[in-house]
Amino acid sequence: MGKRMNTFFVETVPTPTGPMLLVTDEDETVRSLDWEDHAPRMHHLLRLHYGSIPLEPKQGASPVRRAIEAYYEGDLAAIDTLPVRTEGTPFQREVWAALRTIPTGETTTYGSLAIRLGRPKAMRAVGMANGSNPISIIVPCHRVIGADSTLTGYGGGIERKRWLLRHERALPSLGL
Repeated sequence: MGKRMNTFFVETVPTPTGPMLLVTDEDETVRSLDWEDHAPRMHHLLRLHYGSIPLEPKQGASPVRRAIEAYYEGDLAAIDTLPVRTEGTPFQREVWAALRTIPTGETTTYGSLAIRLGRPKAMRAVGMANGSNPISIIVPCHRVIGADSTLTGYGGGIERKRWLLRHERALPSLGL
């Protein structure tokens, strides 16, 4: 496990795809972002990665929240440089870092991502790491699709994935 912080802060971000829970640390680094209806999964991943750490309500809208709101309002680049920090295995962190290199408006496949990581046979492992991503949208796991261009599994649900890809103007290239 990495360095433990004294406290993480949580705030709710209203979005067109449903309320999201944003968890940041004392340095405004994103530790988790997930939909409120997936809170048990988020809390499980936080405990798994950080142990029993207190979550304090965030006072006022953080700069991170404002960037997420700007993304949803159409400034798609607003979240590109937000600082994130994740725990997990070295392989998971490698996959999550690679996800951040997928440009807005584009998609990739699990196989292509595995090849990019120098592990062409690790498509399933890439898929598993993708599914364990604790930071939705900012670490854009929604941009990974099936080899046949289908919208494969997404922790937030396929309809949210479809909405996000439409919002990012990535669906026309898929013919969806």
